[in-house]
Amino acid sequence: MSLLRPGRLRGGRWPVNVAWLALALLVLAALLMAAAGPAYRLGLLPLGDAFGLLRYGAYAAAGAAGVGLIALVIATICRRLRAALAGGLVIVAVAGMMTVPWVHWQRAQQAPPIHDITTDTEDPPAFAALADAREAAPNAVDYPGEAVARQQREAYPDIQPIDLDMPRDSALSVAEAAALDLGWELASVTADRIEATDTTTWFGFKDDVVIRLTETDDGVRVDVRSASRMGRGDVGTNAARIRTYREALERRVRR
Repeated sequence: MSLLRPGRLRGGRWPVNVAWLALALLVLAALLMAAAGPAYRLGLLPLGDAFGLLRYGAYAAAGAAGVGLIALVIATICRRLRAALAGGLVIVAVAGMMTVPWVHWQRAQQAPPIHDITTDTEDPPAFAALADAREAAPNAVDYPGEAVARQQREAYPDIQPIDLDMPRDSALSVAEAAALDLGWELASVTADRIEATDTTTWFGFKDDVVIRLTETDDGVRVDVRSASRMGRGDVGTNAARIRTYREALERRVRR
């Protein structure tokens, strides 16, 4: 028997029909939001249209929640348990669906509008092997300068150089292994520098990373720079990437 199979009860078909409408809007919202990233990543839609799918998906989700609430109220009044349950489940599903965008929006409010983060703001590691790829992208190849450095220091004071107590060759090996552990695509590995690209899962955005190794009296200093190819702000993504790399590097050192 269907969950929403109507019977000759109070309210006739209305509680069931409204509940089905809420479910249909929920499915539409899920499809629109899920398709946005792959559609852009596969080249089926430009970025603006892909973001449009997300926006329309959010509208459909809001509609589903509203209709689900109406279904819940009508079904409760008419004592139609299954239709009321369906309306309530739609509301819960929409709340769960919107959690990720809400968290993303909250992070966007807290993060500065910058997209180029480095452990050395005075002498940032420079891109060489990836310079051409970045030249073809909207964002600049060169580090933006002191204005961005000041915002980074205020927002991410923990982004600092990594000191390794080992020879440079050993440091290079663990630095490269840590980058591979994170699934980055290596573009270049030299005696003192690693360049790589990290591709986001959903939309396929490409962010570039350069890792510089400098010999010191105590071992090797590792500086990391992570920069988005497009977008004014990164919602904290590049800072998080450097933190994740530090953790991966420390795990490699402990082995």
